[in-house]
Amino acid sequence: MVPFGEWEMPVEYEGLISEHLAVRSGAGLFDVSHMGEFEIEGGGALSFLQRVTANDVARLVDGQAQYSALPNAKGCPLDDVILYRRAADRYLMIVNAANVEKDLAWLEAQGPTDCEVRDVSADWALLALQGPQAASILQALTPIDLSQVKFYRFAEGEVGGQRGLLARTGYTGEDGFELMVSPDGAEPLWSTLLETGAEKGLVPAGLGARDTLRLEARMLLYGNDMDETTTLVEAGLGWIVSLDEAKGDFIGREVLARQKASGTASKLAGFEVVGRGIARHGYPVYPDGGVVGAVTSGSYAPFLRKNIGLCYLPSDRATVGTEFDVGIRGRRVPARVVATPFYKRPR
Repeated sequence: MVPFGEWEMPVEYEGLISEHLAVRSGAGLFDVSHMGEFEIEGGGALSFLQRVTANDVARLVDGQAQYSALPNAKGCPLDDVILYRRAADRYLMIVNAANVEKDLAWLEAQGPTDCEVRDVSADWALLALQGPQAASILQALTPIDLSQVKFYRFAEGEVGGQRGLLARTGYTGEDGFELMVSPDGAEPLWSTLLETGAEKGLVPAGLGARDTLRLEARMLLYGNDMDETTTLVEAGLGWIVSLDEAKGDFIGREVLARQKASGTASKLAGFEVVGRGIARHGYPVYPDGGVVGAVTSGSYAPFLRKNIGLCYLPSDRATVGTEFDVGIRGRRVPARVVATPFYKRPR
């Protein structure tokens, strides 16, 4: 157990590698109740969200989710978020645990008009059921037809005897669901899921496996791979930046539009370590002999059996196949830029 965002969080239960492989082959259950939730409600909710997020919220229909970000005037994310449209005038936003206070203050400072932003984090517990067996395990516990809940869609109803919301989203690169219930219902639902899923390989999984799983799938970690010093385009998240006319103006649009058109001086690249050693967060990178940055995320990848990582490189040195060095415990170890995501689940 470790302290994280004023919570006590499990790093591992029986072992990071075994939990990682269980999610890739069967299923894993994560308690991610530390995540924050905001409700944005009122007739002006859509126009407000269009102004403060990068993606086009108008594309959403009821029951649909969207990955997005809260850019500042420089096009850098204050946070990355998931937005759920519950109704035309009611949205739920999932934010990172460490950013709850910062995000709420920033949103309120943008002057929401004809809508209200409320921190409802204390009203929700959040469990993530991830892996190829997730749907079959969960279907036995809900009357909701999961075949009708497509990727980045959600439904509200009963789950394991608890009233809640289930979304087909996740942070592992696998199929799976995030389950939102009242805090009182979290422990019973956790126990019910583990009991029901045991025969299909379901195990509890901690933050350690969550981190290696998301890295294999090149899912970014706020505060490591992106922050208020890196733009969304530099981080490879230009795909969530909507420049459509219907989207209209939003905070940071001018900078991001220019970068999408002309490119950036640096970009986030994925790499494999060619030599021996694991490139950890913060280790220096040497693309041309001198230090120009550091590893943002790096680990042994249990499923791929490789040492992988992410780092910012000059754009002309970030093409697939380019070699550079990583400083690992006082040694320069060769690494090579590779295509990402490192892992894609079978379809």
